[in-house]
Amino acid sequence: MNFEFKIIKEKDFVIITLHGNLMDKSQAETLIERVDELVKNSCCKWAIDLKELIYMNSSGLNTLIQLLTKARVGGGEAVLYNMNKKINELILITKLNTLFKVSENKQEAINMLGI
Repeated sequence: MNFEFKIIKEKDFVIITLHGNLMDKSQAETLIERVDELVKNSCCKWAIDLKELIYMNSSGLNTLIQLLTKARVGGGEAVLYNMNKKINELILITKLNTLFKVSENKQEAINMLGI
């Protein structure tokens, strides 16, 4: 399954939905370009919905780290939510849960963004 993403801008934050399998850096190039545009427009509070992300490897983890870094450098934050069991285990095993803010659902993620 291919990797796709959707960005929906709300009033004070953005929902970034990831879908499919994220296994190669090149799959995320357009996503990174789009979030660079968000940062340029001072829109740096992102709730990242991982419900439809089926699988990712180290390249996918690197992409998530890039998103977090760009949000924080822009003065914002990125919160992960709706992770399936496999993705959640990967985040825990790599201890990225100590780096990212992680929530169970969209409303909790929005609250963690300070909205």
